[in-house]
Formats: sequence, structure tokens, C-alpha cells
Amino acid sequence: MNSPAATNPHSLSNDTQNIVQAINGLGTDEKLALLYFVYEKMGDSVTPAAPAAADPQLAPMLLDDFYKLSHDQQLNIMRGIVNGDDTPYSHAYGALTANNQLVVWYAWAIGMGETIVDIPEGYEATEAVNGVLGQFEGLEFEQQISVLRDVANNMGYTDVKPIATQAEVGKTSSL
Repeated sequence: MNSPAATNPHSLSNDTQNIVQAINGLGTDEKLALLYFVYEKMGDSVTPAAPAAADPQLAPMLLDDFYKLSHDQQLNIMRGIVNGDDTPYSHAYGALTANNQLVVWYAWAIGMGETIVDIPEGYEATEAVNGVLGQFEGLEFEQQISVLRDVANNMGYTDVKPIATQAEVGKTSSL
């Protein structure tokens, strides 16, 4: 059962919620391209964690073993994570906090074209990717991070179910 972490729309403005919905509506490779372009254009500013935080001990499967795979294998794993497939790599990613998931994408972005599979030469972004990228670039920094965190947190596979809210269960917690 694929259970990506639920979004928290309460922490997002209407503008950012719309961008998250637009990103979630993209195809798998379009999402990967968007992440590539976001990190390419915005560099270090898109991650709240310092580059040193991308420690292989954080997620050895994703930040160490992954680099040793062929580029085709890496691309397939990235696609599996984006799709929330039930795979060991997707489980490893889904077990991370949203901030650490951003660190994974950041670390992979740094290695793109070298130790990490690069975007195909001559790739032309779709109109949908360019549109979302333009909207994303128009956001303030904090909104960009919120959008990225939300999108990253909806990827990967986890069996952990979100805790029901008071509104969902109709009960208040006792003191």
C-alpha cells in the first residue's frame, strides 16, 4: 500500500497550495526535471540544511550506495521515489523527515552530471514544467522552501499513517 506522507495544507498559502497541486499534477520525469531546474537556477538557497548535513550516515542507501549505481539505475530509483513505489530505496527515502528529504535532493543535485545521472542532453522542458518553475520563482524564499518540503514529503514510500486530526475523529484530547 503506497502511503506517501500527507500534505499539510494549513501551513501553505493559497498560492503555494496551487503550486504544489500543479507540481503534483506533473508526470514523473517532469517532476524530476522541475527539481533539476529548481536546484540549477536557485542553487544553495533552496535547501534549509547546510551542504555538510548531506552526511552518508543520514541515509546511507541514498547518500552513499546510490552514488555507486549506474546512471540508469539511479534514474529508475529516482522515478520510483517520485512515484512512491514500494522499493527499498523508496522506503529509505520515505523514512526521512521532510528536511532530510530536501537534503537528499540537494546532494543529488550537486552530483548531477558527474556521480549522479544528469538531465538528458538537449532536454527541453515542457510548457507545464516551465509554467510551474515560473510560479515557483515568483515565491518568497520561505514559500519556496515550504513548497519544496511539501512536494518532497509526498514522495517515497512509507507505511506510517498520519495521526488523525481532531476534526477527523470528532474528539478532543483529554488533559
